[in-house]
Amino acid sequence: MENILLPEPHKILNITKMTDLEWLFRVEYKEVSKIQFGQFMQISLPKVGECPISITNFSVEENWIEFLIRKVGIVTDELFKLKPGTIMPMRGPYGKGFNLENYKGKNVIVVTGGSGLAPVRSFIDYMYKHPETVKSLELLFGFKDMESVLFKEDLLNWREKFQLTLTVDKGCGIDGECVGLVTEYVPQLQLLRKDFNDLEIIIVGPPVMMKYTALEFKKIGIPDENIWLSFERKMSCAIGKCGHCRIDETYVCLEGPVFNYSKAKDLVD
Repeated sequence: MENILLPEPHKILNITKMTDLEWLFRVEYKEVSKIQFGQFMQISLPKVGECPISITNFSVEENWIEFLIRKVGIVTDELFKLKPGTIMPMRGPYGKGFNLENYKGKNVIVVTGGSGLAPVRSFIDYMYKHPETVKSLELLFGFKDMESVLFKEDLLNWREKFQLTLTVDKGCGIDGECVGLVTEYVPQLQLLRKDFNDLEIIIVGPPVMMKYTALEFKKIGIPDENIWLSFERKMSCAIGKCGHCRIDETYVCLEGPVFNYSKAKDLVD
């Protein structure tokens, strides 16, 4: 009998330092076609532990997936000791991500806070390579300061095709960047001047940021059904058996991490 909890070995192809605490790991993976935007993997280290990490990008043609890993605990501390060419055991992919069919032919707004950009990066990159998929895409990203900004090269590329607003919580922006929380800039989004029935909103970030950003869209009149959130939880089994990620009767690892706001607004710990 197959053990669905048994991780499989995958070779690390490259490691890129993004910030002092956040590194980008590119890992060899031969079943990329199974991956959906916004899903996650369980990354394991023998005798250390396991942790859930969102898939931040992938290549079907080159057979790799990428993870933005933040150094925040025992497992991630050990992951930062690995080198390219070594093995990273993992299992997955898990969860329900962003269904591409839901966004085709529509206007889409993506709002992220900090490392919340990572789970939606593959979705945005797909739109960059296939801009005909949607009518238009507008981006609003918030970071603590300019030193915390992630995927800077991607941001420059995305700006070539999409309206992009970058905000920092404090300090000074560059190139006309805005200072303040993303919630302050929601009313200024250009796509909000269009028909709401043809508009989909994606929000990814810390729980407090997602809560108040969603409320800003609600003030403007965006229906619950047009807003999507991605929950970051400490998944354990990732198959709905342990209950570690459960909120009331909802298993985030199975029904999420991507939820429609009509359900997400009631998911409170």
